[in-house]
Amino acid sequence: MLRAQFEEELSKLHNQFYAMGTEVLAQINNAVRSFVTHDREMAKEVIESDDIVNAYETRLEKKSLEIIALQQPVAHDLRTVITVLKASSDVERMGDHASAIAKATIRTKGEERIAEVEEEIRKMGKDVKRMVEEALEVYMSGDDEKAYEIAASDELIDNMFKDIQNLAVKRIRENPDTVFAGKEYFQVLMYLERIGDYAKNICEWVVYLKTGKIVEL
Repeated sequence: MLRAQFEEELSKLHNQFYAMGTEVLAQINNAVRSFVTHDREMAKEVIESDDIVNAYETRLEKKSLEIIALQQPVAHDLRTVITVLKASSDVERMGDHASAIAKATIRTKGEERIAEVEEEIRKMGKDVKRMVEEALEVYMSGDDEKAYEIAASDELIDNMFKDIQNLAVKRIRENPDTVFAGKEYFQVLMYLERIGDYAKNICEWVVYLKTGKIVEL
């Protein structure tokens, strides 16, 4: 395969990965929105769309392994393929967590809820989505310095996770009838926190692609 053709194949991998990430971004947004607005129909759509993300990952994995087997890339080219494989796995897990949030929406339908806690979950979801969006953008730009900045914002997500947990505990104690919804709040918070972790992982893969070093940001 000519160099120009090979680079075109690598570019297609990147673009497919970005398309996969865009799909997951929409799922995260809709999952959180369905949870805080108690929209079961939207939640069902998120759950059903998880198959789309899984299909993206399967295609990316197949193409990546095909390139490794047939082209035997070395150095930076090999890092590019490995980065796509690893980063797509992280994005697929984000999609799984978005689906899990949607399932929590269905379980809590009709239960007594805590509006104050759900408003904070909405804000956390917005920040998590923004972090994922920025991680995807830095992946496409290959800006490793920016990757460090984005990864650092995971600390803010972790702090929100703890603060909202504490708020939920306080409000549940005041109104024990909200205990079922409270259990789901803790799960949703955990899913959002983990999505932030996976966004940070993508930043780490950007650094690896650029420098060849595996770092923990």
